[in-house]
Amino acid sequence: METFGGDKSRARIAYDWRGGPLARMIRQRLHTAGLRPTRQRISLAGLLFVAGDRHVTAEQLHSEARALDMPLSLATVYNTLRQFVGAGLIREIAVYGSTVWYDTDTGPHSHYFDTRRQRLEDIPEDVTRDLRVVAPPGYRIVGVDVIVRLCDEEPLQ
Repeated sequence: METFGGDKSRARIAYDWRGGPLARMIRQRLHTAGLRPTRQRISLAGLLFVAGDRHVTAEQLHSEARALDMPLSLATVYNTLRQFVGAGLIREIAVYGSTVWYDTDTGPHSHYFDTRRQRLEDIPEDVTRDLRVVAPPGYRIVGVDVIVRLCDEEPLQ
C-alpha cells in the first residue's frame, strides 16, 4: 500500500493489487488454493491477511474496502468470502442469528464472543482437546467449535 495526495493530513491510501510484494504473495496463496487471482480477491485477501489472524464480518470488510476506495460491492465481498471458505483460506463461524464471522486462523481453536461489543476473539488455549464428544453411530467428528458468549459483569451506567 502507498499513500498519495498533496496534503499530508488528507493523504489517501491506494492499494497496489497488481505488482507489489504483498500482491505477489497473495497471488501465490490464491493460486495454491486453486483460486484465480482476480483484482477483487487480491484486494480482499490483502485486507484479511496483511495484519495477522483476525475475525471480521462481511460488512466490516466491506467498510474497510470502501474506506480504501476499493471498488467492491457488498455482494462481491460475500461471494469472495464464500470462495475463500471453500478453498480453505478462512473459516466461517456462525455466532448466532444471521451474523457470520470469518476467521483467518483455520486451525482448531475456540472463541469468546462479546455480546455487547459484538466482537469475536480467540480463546488463548484450545479448550476442545479436553472435551469428550462421541459421534453417533455412522458418523465421525470432523471438528468441534466452541463459542463462549460473554457480557459485562455489571451493566454500563
